Amino acid sequence: MNRGTSVFSQLMHFIPHGEFQKCVARYRGDYKIKTFSCYDQFLCMTFAQLTYRDSLRDLVACLGARSSVLYHMGIRAAPSLNNLANANMVRDWRIYADFAMVLIGMARGKYGNTPIPGLELDAIVYALDSSTIDLCLSLFPWADFRKTKAAVKLHTLLDLRANVPAFIHISNGKLHDVNVLRFLPIEAGAYYIMDRGYLHFERLHAIQQEKAYFVTRSKHNMDFLRVSSSPVDKSSGLRCDQTIHLRGAKSKTGYPDLLRRIAYRDLETGKRLTFLTNNLTLPAIVIAQLYKKRWQVELFFKWIKQNLSIRHFYGTTENAAKTQLWIAVCAYVIAVLAHRALKAEISLTQMLQIFSVTPFDKVPLPQLLTDSCAKTTEIKKHNQLLLNI
Repeated sequence: MNRGTSVFSQLMHFIPHGEFQKCVARYRGDYKIKTFSCYDQFLCMTFAQLTYRDSLRDLVACLGARSSVLYHMGIRAAPSLNNLANANMVRDWRIYADFAMVLIGMARGKYGNTPIPGLELDAIVYALDSSTIDLCLSLFPWADFRKTKAAVKLHTLLDLRANVPAFIHISNGKLHDVNVLRFLPIEAGAYYIMDRGYLHFERLHAIQQEKAYFVTRSKHNMDFLRVSSSPVDKSSGLRCDQTIHLRGAKSKTGYPDLLRRIAYRDLETGKRLTFLTNNLTLPAIVIAQLYKKRWQVELFFKWIKQNLSIRHFYGTTENAAKTQLWIAVCAYVIAVLAHRALKAEISLTQMLQIFSVTPFDKVPLPQLLTDSCAKTTEIKKHNQLLLNI
């Protein structure tokens, strides 16, 4: 696999260069560009994500220090600060958004049939949520949120089988979560898990009409009429399994069909949860297990905030911010593709930590991960280091 190429170059072998150029051509990204192409920009920004660069100055200094090896990494020359900042500001962010969806399609195509641990359900399952990234209002006036604060929101639909986002919408902080349901692609037979911030009966009924399923939480003051009840095993945490009709004037108009209401008490925390779903046939305990899997999208947000550069922006314009966010998504999917293709025994975080300090090394990726895994295992054998006295 490795013919004297660097670790970073081997990682970039997982991306389809031809598909990237199609995205560039779609928006004429390289029009009148002679030296610093969109692909050069993509490689530099991906390098920044994978090596934890804090700023453009940090990135330019790092690449400039190893300018003699950049050509073999696919970067034709060390970029100047002005070229990189200008490229982020003016080149259409949709190039990288489209390419992120290409990579996501690759990951879902290869790993979209992976079983979900702890859930015996042969169906596509999505978890929907959003994460807010706070910004400085004076630097990011386009990202409206509050009077004294700016923010952007990442609205993400996570495919729980492939563990990659199937849909991402980037907005300013003012866009309410429930409004994203208007843009959401609906697949027949799929399950959409969301919290009660997305409880909008008219839009949930649109999911029902597309013959898909949703699982969400009920509000405490919901007005409904119980049509029937089914017996439940209370030792599993279930409290009730009811078929209901909505009675509120607005909610009944928005959702005129039957709904299923399931009350559940978490055996570990003692917290009582009430779920709403339009699936009337699945066992009630499976509905509760489905909602528990929604936590995976929270873990996704936590992971990308801890391991990628999305909280410190390299530019203040809307185009620069969206470019950085979409390239961060690309970096995440590339890491997932590499992690699964190499069948790494270490976690995705550990793999990125290794890559972050070895991007210029000419070591085959399987060997690099095998050696690191062996050292990690050896360290774990010792609960306490011995002191030589």
